[in-house]
Amino acid sequence: MSIPVVTTIELQSLPKLTSGKVRDLYEIDDKTLLFVTTDRISAYDVIMANGVPQKGAILTQLTAHWFKVLGERIPGLKTHFISLTPPPSVSDEDKALIRGRSMQVRRLKVFPIEAIVRGYITGSAWNEYQKTGTVHGIPQPAGLQQCSPFPKPLYTPSTKAELGEHDENISPEKAAEIVGEKYAARIEELALKVYTTAAEYAREHGIIIADTKFEFGLDEETDDIVLIDEVLTPDSSRFWPASEYEVGRDQDSFDKQFLRNWLTKEGLKAKDGVEMPREIAEATSARYKEAFKLLTGKTLEEALGEL
Repeated sequence: MSIPVVTTIELQSLPKLTSGKVRDLYEIDDKTLLFVTTDRISAYDVIMANGVPQKGAILTQLTAHWFKVLGERIPGLKTHFISLTPPPSVSDEDKALIRGRSMQVRRLKVFPIEAIVRGYITGSAWNEYQKTGTVHGIPQPAGLQQCSPFPKPLYTPSTKAELGEHDENISPEKAAEIVGEKYAARIEELALKVYTTAAEYAREHGIIIADTKFEFGLDEETDDIVLIDEVLTPDSSRFWPASEYEVGRDQDSFDKQFLRNWLTKEGLKAKDGVEMPREIAEATSARYKEAFKLLTGKTLEEALGEL
């Protein structure tokens, strides 16, 4: 029996605040939100017409796992995560709709930048380096090969675009203008710390995290910077199988690079209304599930069975 693909969810128990490319946000109270992750998938800033089986559950459960791992390995790290259990105000009917794909989170002021960290040179960074010897405008050593590790991870922020718009790469100085000097250095420090900690954990579990993006919020009562949104998933990161890693070539991956490659090959890059063939959607799901099992030590079904 095929698994239903959930691209639209309308809860009756809570007011919806907004819908993003993948997530819908509902209001629980003035201090708490319910994140609901659909099976929608975007590539090149465009949402596909159909979704990826069980993707919402994979992203939600993996993010919760990372919050636990990072909290144990980084003393004092603050996250917005509260619980994988929906609040009592959600009806049984709605709970069935969002089983495994929702989390309660703290409601915080969101910093309007994406904190991107790159550990390896690939994608647009590799293209730029070949032309100018720079990445994100930052000079790099001569002689790097495709998918080489950087001498040290690079912080390369971008704007956080509205739905339908494109993120814009910005310098750390421009990021400081946007969020304020007071917070910019701490965001950069935290992003690099979370990346290096996660990369070490992932390598122990057979995955190289080539790059990833984080989002942060502000707890205005305590002035703490808080790690928010999804964290270190195949949607927000490049995951490579460590056993197959080889410098000087494109890598196999557990992330949506597989989908990007198909779109590019078919001449569909950044085009609206694209429907993935079933085999592409299912192969993407299989890659996400494999990453999930390597990182958590459980199958998705086992994790859902523990809820």
